[in-house]
Amino acid sequence: MWGRNKLYASALISALIIGAAGSAAAIETKARNVILMDFDTGEYLYTKDAYKMVPPASMSKLMTVYMIFEKLKDGSLSLDDTFTVSENAWRKGGAASGGSTMFLPIGDKVRVEDIIKGILIQSGNDACIVAAENLAGSEEDFAAEMNKKARELGLKNSSFANSTGLPHPDHKMSVEDLALLARRIMKDFPEFYHIFSQKTFTYNNITQGNRNPLLYTMQNADGLKTGHTEEAGFSLTASAKKGDRRLIEVMTGMNSNKERSEEAEKLMSWGFREFDNYDIFRKGDKIVEVPVVFGQEKSVVLTVGEDLKKTIKKSKAHKTKMTAVYDKPVKAPFKVGDQLGTVEIEIPGEETIRLPLVADRSSEKLGFFSRIAENLKYLLFGAE
Repeated sequence: MWGRNKLYASALISALIIGAAGSAAAIETKARNVILMDFDTGEYLYTKDAYKMVPPASMSKLMTVYMIFEKLKDGSLSLDDTFTVSENAWRKGGAASGGSTMFLPIGDKVRVEDIIKGILIQSGNDACIVAAENLAGSEEDFAAEMNKKARELGLKNSSFANSTGLPHPDHKMSVEDLALLARRIMKDFPEFYHIFSQKTFTYNNITQGNRNPLLYTMQNADGLKTGHTEEAGFSLTASAKKGDRRLIEVMTGMNSNKERSEEAEKLMSWGFREFDNYDIFRKGDKIVEVPVVFGQEKSVVLTVGEDLKKTIKKSKAHKTKMTAVYDKPVKAPFKVGDQLGTVEIEIPGEETIRLPLVADRSSEKLGFFSRIAENLKYLLFGAE
């Protein structure tokens, strides 16, 4: 008779996960705050105090360049435009400051493209202040715009007080926000991302190397930004791509450049080795054909209503279970795209995921006398 039906559909994923089983040993890191994120799915593979607001040091320069990239993309700025170097920028971020610098002379007219490279490759504090002053009038006003943009981007644990990341009690970010920001940079401005992997840049006859250690030690690494202050320790926001997969990691609190390099490569390699992405469902995948009662159509095919791509630990992938839940038979009327059931995906250690099952066709309701005949048939013979 009529009723709720469950179809166990684990076989649908078997082709995706054959050979995926394996042991995934737990990993530990010396870093103080950590996040490892899959770029495609946005899922977190590893976290450690990831939501705590901490000093980001020069990693917050990612927000400074985001603001520049945005103006380049909307056409209000071009790579060939020039910014003027103020005495304030020279004193606070130039050679006299003792911090990382692009060595910009006072009064120089600097191309925007060179400013970007000075920020990303040389980590120039002077380049950041020059950009802030030329775009917003002052570094304080630029920081206010950074805070506004952070809210627009959904960065919930970020507060900016300057463009450089130099120590300030009100200048903090979480490593989660840094990972989210890195992902937005890559998604929103792919045309500029190649700059992050450039290993050297020469300005004012001074050549400096990119401070990202993974560019020199890990074959697949291609960005983003280091940071270091006494309070923040040696820190890193990094990304690497292996095949079709890209990972983003953010780490703070290492004790040396060597430790930063080793810990970052260890965690990144672990993420590629122990996890993989699975296209579990694509919108329109056919799950089951169900009989229809009181309708002009005799049956309807239930299809998956949306895509589902998941990052799953390889040792758990073969244990994934899927169940289709729907009424059998389906009562008319219904329209194409109407939800007539759900498919439940159970991955060990995670909350059950539910996707809609929708009708692949419409069915109008039968007329009064036809419905009486249909009802009589089911009373005599039951549902098919």
